[in-house]
Amino acid sequence: MNSIVFLLLSLAIILAGAEVFTNGVEWLGKKLDLSDGAVGSILAAVGTALPETLIPLIAILFGSKEMGSQIGIGAILGAPLMLSTLAMFVTGLAVVGFSRRRLKGNKVTVDQEVIRRDLGFFLLVFTAAILAGILPMRRGWQLAIGGFMVLSYILYAYVTLTTGRNDGNHDEDLRCCYFAPRQDEPGLNVVVLQVLAALAVIIAGAHTFVGAVTEIAEVYRVPAFALSIIIAPIATELPEKFNSVIWISRDKDTLALGNISGAMAFQSSLIPALGIFLTSWQLSAGAMVSAILALVAAGFLYIQVARKGHLSAYDLLWCGAFYGIFLVGVFDGIIR
Repeated sequence: MNSIVFLLLSLAIILAGAEVFTNGVEWLGKKLDLSDGAVGSILAAVGTALPETLIPLIAILFGSKEMGSQIGIGAILGAPLMLSTLAMFVTGLAVVGFSRRRLKGNKVTVDQEVIRRDLGFFLLVFTAAILAGILPMRRGWQLAIGGFMVLSYILYAYVTLTTGRNDGNHDEDLRCCYFAPRQDEPGLNVVVLQVLAALAVIIAGAHTFVGAVTEIAEVYRVPAFALSIIIAPIATELPEKFNSVIWISRDKDTLALGNISGAMAFQSSLIPALGIFLTSWQLSAGAMVSAILALVAAGFLYIQVARKGHLSAYDLLWCGAFYGIFLVGVFDGIIR
């Protein structure tokens, strides 16, 4: 009973932190004169990705060798899967739910260049990470691939931050800064303080969520890999989902989708590289299934946005089907 209370409390904490965080990063984007694509794909995505970065790192460095590796790899692979499937599905639900108040209804109008860049980067780099875990290759080649992934993300971040400046959307419906409600133009130090404080709240909420859900899930005796690939991403990816829902309700579709696709770019490069550097990075059949589902979902969205120049709520909702397939595999014992 206490675990359920902590579970609900942690959700409320994460939601509150996400609201303050989205307000802070919008103001930060305005102060730094960045485009919506850069704010969503870099500032918001990397900031809210910090909690899930800690889980595999702690598991690998401080857990037992075998169990820590299983939990770490599960958490690493679970994040891209969760983002490309369930996070997109939740965002699609938000579009449908807010369609009557949205100017664009069920149509999701995004900066095509931003979303295609994010998804294309994900498809390329995550494929490299998976090949490093299944092909027979020397350790040196694995490390070289890990280095390639780190350098690729640095290049991606540079291109994203330098492509396009503020398009003016930050000034539309930009509410007062929560940490300076009486100031029309808060100082940069106040905005940065708000973003950092919100991140601390989100991390605390995610940590509480992990503990509560893990305690509940132990009753079902789920294997360590399957547990980590489900539980850890659900807890730590909640910030991305809540941020995107908030932005969808305000017709800020590029911020909403860029927040998720930017996190996908981060989670497909730097975090798997961490796994390659710190573990033997040998992927099981279950890990392969989860990775392929993430790639298929991302590929589906890439084709849709390239073909139409936008996405619809139904495109995003279809991504939920791939997560459903994953859950069937877990409960049937295929993924373990």
